[in-house]
Amino acid sequence: MRPLDGRVVVIDPGHNGGNARAPKEINRKVNVLTQWKACDTTGTSTNSGYSEAAFNWDVSTRMAKILRSRGATVKLTRSSNTGVGPCITERAAIGNRSEADAAISVHADGSSPGNRGFHVIMPKKIGGPVDPVVGASARLGKAVRDAFREGTGLPYSTYIGKKGLDYRGDLGGLNLSTVPKVFIEAGNMRNAGEAAKFRDPAFRQKIALALANGLQHYLKS
Repeated sequence: MRPLDGRVVVIDPGHNGGNARAPKEINRKVNVLTQWKACDTTGTSTNSGYSEAAFNWDVSTRMAKILRSRGATVKLTRSSNTGVGPCITERAAIGNRSEADAAISVHADGSSPGNRGFHVIMPKKIGGPVDPVVGASARLGKAVRDAFREGTGLPYSTYIGKKGLDYRGDLGGLNLSTVPKVFIEAGNMRNAGEAAKFRDPAFRQKIALALANGLQHYLKS
């Protein structure tokens, strides 16, 4: 018996490597209930040009491998880093259709170079589909935060949220989710120190392991 046998996890690697070549498609507005937003965006990059989409994809595939080795059924919202999208609404729908026990959207931030640290974004009640899972999402978010801090040594964000936690009602991937879901912003790609870590495959493995551990702590609690 493996620790995550019978559990379903959906991993959403934010953005996509082909988004920049399809502006019309990704700029199309979609309804995220509290507002209308672009279907998707290109994401950020390090100053040396390592894209957030590539980072998200690499960390997500590493995390999927770890979770599968522990028995989980894992579904990703995209199958490569060369495509376009899917829209943020569809990313939520994939988790819902999978009836995931937990879902996580993997990102890295692009802020001022002096800002550093990671934060986990959790949903707020908006009078929508996410409301019944806001409490479970908060527990998931705290488990992910604690494991990420312990596993990577990165500090809590110095510029967003409180103690590595932030609550938002404007993200389609959260607003439309009917399963417990959080976003991880793994750090600031524009901060030289964090960018260097993100470019290191060994550190990306460390991130993936920390996230997998956070998910497991939540799923076993």
